[in-house]
Amino acid sequence: MARIAGVDLPRNKRIEISLTYIYGVGRTLAGKICEKAGVEAGTKTEQLSESETIKLREVIERGYKVEGDLRRELNQNIKVLMDIGCYRGLRHRRNLPVRGQRTHTNARTRKGPSKSVAGKKLTPRK
Repeated sequence: MARIAGVDLPRNKRIEISLTYIYGVGRTLAGKICEKAGVEAGTKTEQLSESETIKLREVIERGYKVEGDLRRELNQNIKVLMDIGCYRGLRHRRNLPVRGQRTHTNARTRKGPSKSVAGKKLTPRK
């Protein structure tokens, strides 16, 4: 089993798809990584030689920010937004949608389950 960037890659999938199990690596980047490492993208993960696995690991470590480092950087960026008190930072702080979505209805994923208000009567919409 190939272990790259602290992630066990699935054995029975193509390496191009297996690399997407690493946080920060999508389909396009996985293809570029395979190309740089000189590994056939259609090769199954279990068929990789030890040298090919090492090449892939080196390409990822040397050229890309993935897993823990990437998560840390993203969380740091959000923390900066909240510290400076900009609009996006306030939305993050209040657990509301950050990118301009409506919140009168919807946004239940971000806001959580609806909380009923005692004594509030719903007025019919026209």
